[in-house]
Parts: sequence; structure tokens; C-alpha cells
Amino acid sequence: MKVTFPHMGNAWIVIQALLENLAVDYVVPPPNSKETLNIGTQLAPESFCLPLKLNLGNFVQAAAQGADTALITGGIGPCRFGYYGEMEREILQEAGYPFDVITLEPPDGSLLGLTERIRKLAGAKNTWNRILKAMLFAYRKSVVLDQIEDRFHGFRPLVKDAKLADHLYEEAKGRLVQAMTDQGMKDVLQWLKEEMEQKLGNSAGYEGEELLKIAVVGEIYTLLEPFISMDVEKELGNLGAVVDRSIYLSGWVGQHVFRGLAQGYRPLKSYYSLAKPYLGHFVGGHAQETIGAAIKFAQEGYDGVVQLLPLGCMPEIVASSILPKVQEDYGIPIMTLTVDEHTGKAGVQTRIEAFVDLLERSRLKRRVNNEGVLDLAGK
Repeated sequence: MKVTFPHMGNAWIVIQALLENLAVDYVVPPPNSKETLNIGTQLAPESFCLPLKLNLGNFVQAAAQGADTALITGGIGPCRFGYYGEMEREILQEAGYPFDVITLEPPDGSLLGLTERIRKLAGAKNTWNRILKAMLFAYRKSVVLDQIEDRFHGFRPLVKDAKLADHLYEEAKGRLVQAMTDQGMKDVLQWLKEEMEQKLGNSAGYEGEELLKIAVVGEIYTLLEPFISMDVEKELGNLGAVVDRSIYLSGWVGQHVFRGLAQGYRPLKSYYSLAKPYLGHFVGGHAQETIGAAIKFAQEGYDGVVQLLPLGCMPEIVASSILPKVQEDYGIPIMTLTVDEHTGKAGVQTRIEAFVDLLERSRLKRRVNNEGVLDLAGK
């Protein structure tokens, strides 16, 4: 058995840690690309979700490297993600790829059920104790990964050279991949802290300016996977905005895989009570998280919110129909970006730049209204 898994942003770092600790043979598929999407688009019906098409492309590319077993997470409720495992198995087998698909989800709502599925993956050579330790270590690595990603949200708009931030980000991820102990992960965070402080001292930008704060909310795959989000977080940072997002990997794992027993770097629990006046029940996917997070960011003084969703995502369509009411009630601008296989980066970039310009003008107008005067420098 040689296992592979679909890409979802940097989640591969965490899955790799789990598989290595269980001594499972695995293949990391090539990063998502136009080729990946083309493969999946040819295999899947046109109306299928964009994430599913990319999953299929990942599996086919991994099959070329000897993979024969696909590992994915699962879901419940109206979101079609809960059916991915079976749909992908059938599509792959019909296309001549006899994949076995292992879906990591608590089938009976218990962690024991989840552990039993990991036991199938791990094989008889791994004891229950080793499986549990591997799961917990992978989870802790996901928390550190989220901390790294969030640190770059604040770092990127402060440096003049975007390539400097890109290089440091890739080096931090590489160091985390190599860290296979808790102390090793702590060392990565400390190294990153020192590097950021040094680089900010040598290459700072936006001195004395109050930076825009923009939140990104929406469907988790589109949030975490930069290929289909068109690097929205990175581009906003390069435009001088501090970015935050509604869902981080460890928060999602803690809530949906560990059933709330672990909270993750950014717990999701607070979103549900905030969303309740607007969406009082579960409709699948992350609709409640999207609504609740938009409210939370508005309460925290963010200048704007961007919602990301793949075309046809039913839960996020529900959320997008509610967000105008949130915008009206909380006075925060909200822009929705829907992506599919035909979406171009240039078009998304243009919309992002226009949204940032709108927010800057709005903030300037508020400053003029509050101060009653504006000098020639716009301060």
C-alpha cells in the first residue's frame, strides 16, 4: 500500500508527519496547478465541486508515482464534501485507477471510530498507543503551522520586498517539515520570530501608517488552498493590509475531527453563537462559521471582509445571501469572490485592488469627518 492525499494548502505538512510517525509508505502529490485542475476537470462531471476536481487531479498525479490508496477527511450534512470519498473512488476506478479510499472521519461520532480507520491505514505493526501519539503529534504540528501562517499575515504588509516574505515563508515551512519533535517545532517558531524581527529592522515599510485590516472568510478548501483562492491572502498583504481568516487547519481539525475536544489555534466555537440570529441551524459546510466570523471581525474593528467560495457551494451560497444583512447591521464592507476552473488571477487581482482602494477611501472619509480637516499629505 502506498498512500497519497489531496492538497489543501499546507495541510500536507501535517499529514506527512502523521504518516511518517506510523511508518506508512506515502506519496506527496505535486502542488496544485493548471495541469492538476485539467486532469480533474476531464474526469469529473462539469457540475461537480471545484475542490473535488482538484482532488482527482492530485490522485492521478500521485498514481504516476506509485500511489494506490487515497486518504481524505470526511464530513456530514448537506455539503457534498461528505460524499467525496465514494464519488472519487468510483470516478477513479472507472478511469482505470483502482484506488482504495480511506476516509478519516468519526463514522459513529466517536474518536474510537476515527482511530479504527487510522488503524486500517497504519496496519497491524502499529499499536493503539503509537497511533494515538502520532495523531496528537500531527495535531500539534497543525497548531504550529497555523501560528506560522498567521505570523506572516502581520509580517507581509510591513516589509517593502514581497520576495523577502515569500522566501522566509518557504524556509519556515521547510524547517517545520523537518521538525519531528515538540522541541523542534518550538525552535522553528523561535527562529522565525528572530528572523522577522531582524528583517523588519532592515526592510520596514508603511512606517507610522495605520494598516488596513481585512478578514477572509468562507469555505475551508478555498480559504486554505492558494491555487484556487488566487493567493488572495498574499495579495492583500502585498497591498499593505493585515489579513486574518475565519478558519485555520487546527481549528477545523479540533472541531470536526476531534469533536471539540481540541480547540486548535483559532477555535470555531464562538462563531456559532454569533451566527445564530442570522443562521440558527446547521446547513452544511462552513456557512455558520462564515456568518459568525464576519460578525466577529466587524466587532473587532476590521475594515472589510472577503468571502471565498467555489462555484455551486451550497452552504456558502446560503451564507452569501445573509452577509448583506450583516454588512448593513455592522457597517462593514463585504466582497464575495466565487471561483471555478475558469477564474483568472488577473480578474481576481483587479477586484482585490478595487476593494482595497474602496476601504482606504472609506477610512480617509471617516478621518476627514472626524477631524474636519485634511492636510496635503492626506494625514
